[in-house]
Amino acid sequence: MSELSHVDEAGRLRMVDVGGKAVSRRRATARATVRMAPATAARLRALPKGDALAAAELAGIMAAKRTSELIPLCHPLPLTVVEVRAEVSDDGVELLASAETTAQTGVEMEALVAVSVAALTVYDMAKAVDKEMVVEGVRLVEKTKEPV
Repeated sequence: MSELSHVDEAGRLRMVDVGGKAVSRRRATARATVRMAPATAARLRALPKGDALAAAELAGIMAAKRTSELIPLCHPLPLTVVEVRAEVSDDGVELLASAETTAQTGVEMEALVAVSVAALTVYDMAKAVDKEMVVEGVRLVEKTKEPV
């Protein structure tokens, strides 16, 4: 197993030094699902614009911008774009979040934080009508790095 990036040789926590890395354009995409009763999904689907899904998308964008405040050893990054999309399926809400930057380190955590907070916002909006909801499958699905 490779060494943990945020632990030094003596076992102390550390912020990774990215000062010697080249600046590159980086993108990461994460996915999550909120499983719920079909009746709950139908209620969410029937809401007008400006509804719970829009609130979840906005919450995810706002969260991505604050990732370094939430995850102790993450570098603050100049995000160039964050996109969050929520789509209602028959038995839940599928969420996809992407973050981009031009920096010396990646944006995986920003994408994961965005999709997690978006999922939790959906959960919060629907918890009064569905006590059995589950947030699941939070995962990184893609990351890219291109020279600038």
